[in-house]
Amino acid sequence: MIQAHSRAWWRATLALCLGSFLVFINLYAPQPLLPELRESYAVSTLGISLVMSVATLTVAASLLVFGPLSDAVGRGAIMRFTLLAGGALSLALAFAPDFETLLALRALQGFFLGGLPAVAIAWMGDEFEKPALLTAVGLYIGANTLGGISGRIVGGSVAEVSSASMSFLVVGSMTLVGLLVFWRLLPAAKAFTPHPFELRTALADLRAHLRNPLLLGAYLLGGLNFLIFINQYSYITFYLADAPYSLGARLLGLIFLTYLGGTLGSALSGRIAGRLSQPRCMMLGIVILMAGTAVTLSASLSWILVGLTINAFGFFLAHSMASSWVGRQALTARGSASALYLVFYYTGASLGGFWLEPFWQLAGWPGVVLASWLMLGVTLGIAFWLQCRERHTHLSENCSRS
Repeated sequence: MIQAHSRAWWRATLALCLGSFLVFINLYAPQPLLPELRESYAVSTLGISLVMSVATLTVAASLLVFGPLSDAVGRGAIMRFTLLAGGALSLALAFAPDFETLLALRALQGFFLGGLPAVAIAWMGDEFEKPALLTAVGLYIGANTLGGISGRIVGGSVAEVSSASMSFLVVGSMTLVGLLVFWRLLPAAKAFTPHPFELRTALADLRAHLRNPLLLGAYLLGGLNFLIFINQYSYITFYLADAPYSLGARLLGLIFLTYLGGTLGSALSGRIAGRLSQPRCMMLGIVILMAGTAVTLSASLSWILVGLTINAFGFFLAHSMASSWVGRQALTARGSASALYLVFYYTGASLGGFWLEPFWQLAGWPGVVLASWLMLGVTLGIAFWLQCRERHTHLSENCSRS
């Protein structure tokens, strides 16, 4: 097993962080382009949000394929192949002749982009010692945020000086170059034990995970939190593109620098977990997310950016804890368990527009804030319930020992 901060640990962690970075560059590059694309294709706010929603939905679907498959054939080949396909599809998006083709390519791209997230944490669970795992997961999720930031900045900046098509070409080229580095860095798996793929067994593993209340709570918490967090960014771009802010694509891309708050939250999650239980860390993250959402009600653009930064810190703190919680609670079929967490996670993202759109139509951004608080109240309750279950489990174990 790989020990924390050893040479092998750094090499593997760097490779997986780079892979994560590349995935999220591709997934989120179109987000700052949504107001421009809405006008270009003459579709509604909800319609153009499908550019993001179809990709996150097929990411979720792919996890049900790649997670169980990785338990049978291994993780490394899946990560390499799907990164290659995701980058190639970014290049294809540049030549999409109409909106329907764009959506179809985004759906296919989302499916392949799900390959690495489906198995990366399971790869770490196989190869890393437990202390090494928590720190590596925090850094890996931090790379998610950097990829999301970079994709939006690159997408918005390139589109501002050229076109959306050029944005896709640049992102696709970056991905293929990064893939070469990833390929060289990722060590060969040594602790992985393949299990022949059987559909009946895979379905049984998924059912077992869903019947585990400690896993199901984390799945719901991650999915509902992401439903709010990622779609807030979509609606804030519409809000800031209109008067009195009237921001263009480049500046809309730059607002995603607030994701750096999430990078910090992920990086600090391991230290915070050393002082608080994981469910309490989740609760803390959700409360911070609710507070940041309140700050975005300010009319000042500067304070809106502060609020988004606070949101990112809180969300990724909770997400890091929920992800590692799944790794701890799943004693078998870790690939399936991690994949199922991400199924809920990305399904939540794809459905967020349907929850937030009525509030947006009725009250604009304040309506989105209200809808966010309502849903985050639910996830706060889930985190509290997980805390109670963990405390009950510890008390039962102590009583049985005595």
